[in-house]
Amino acid sequence: MTDFRTIRVAVADDGVATLTLSRPELRNAINLDMVEEVAAALDQLGTDPAVRVLVLRGEGKSFAGGADIGQLRERRSLDAMRAINAGMFQRVEDFPHPVIAAIEGYALGGGCELAMACDIRIAGVTAKLGFPEVGLGIFPAAGGTWRLPRLVGLGKAKELVFTGRVLTADEAMQVGLVEHVVPEGDAESHAGILARQIAANGTLAVRVAKAALNAIARGNDPEPIEKLGQAILFESAEKFERMTAFLERKKRKES
Repeated sequence: MTDFRTIRVAVADDGVATLTLSRPELRNAINLDMVEEVAAALDQLGTDPAVRVLVLRGEGKSFAGGADIGQLRERRSLDAMRAINAGMFQRVEDFPHPVIAAIEGYALGGGCELAMACDIRIAGVTAKLGFPEVGLGIFPAAGGTWRLPRLVGLGKAKELVFTGRVLTADEAMQVGLVEHVVPEGDAESHAGILARQIAANGTLAVRVAKAALNAIARGNDPEPIEKLGQAILFESAEKFERMTAFLERKKRKES
């Protein structure tokens, strides 16, 4: 794995990879270096046959406090058109395997947009999530205005974006922004438990299911997507192996 300056990457023997945002002195603020390094790491992990699930976390006391405001202040209209952060967040959503966000501390602005690009979000009980961008004269335009309504509904998304209100972890779960709330400091361990449960299943089946769910969430016709996905899996060696093993176990129990 490439040496990085703003992130750390590890792959365990159980197929669970961990990508850690590592600028703890700045609450893991997302700067251009981090964007480029996360993108490079995703490319490497996505083609690594040992990887089945990815856990995304922040070093220290925050997941990601937001975009680096010092850099953001200097960006102009052409930078916005380049979709610097949005492009990396889309890579997270399109990563071939499930991505679980382990959220402790702050996940604000771009940090919350990054968490939303993950497939599942687990938050420590003291985590804070929200979109304070309008207070800085911008708005959450790195996927925030379409991923947030997809998770919490349009009316609640408008309220959160217009007010910039920061939610507690419990409030975030109540509105559907996170799937689990756990004791402070336990987000990563709970993410690991869930990741290993996922990794124990058929690798190709999970990949196809993720691709289908993402495509359907983006408004595509679900029927042909499901038919094509299942057709691919019906011909896979893994399907035959796992179903044969299931039938043999059942036969042994009945004998």
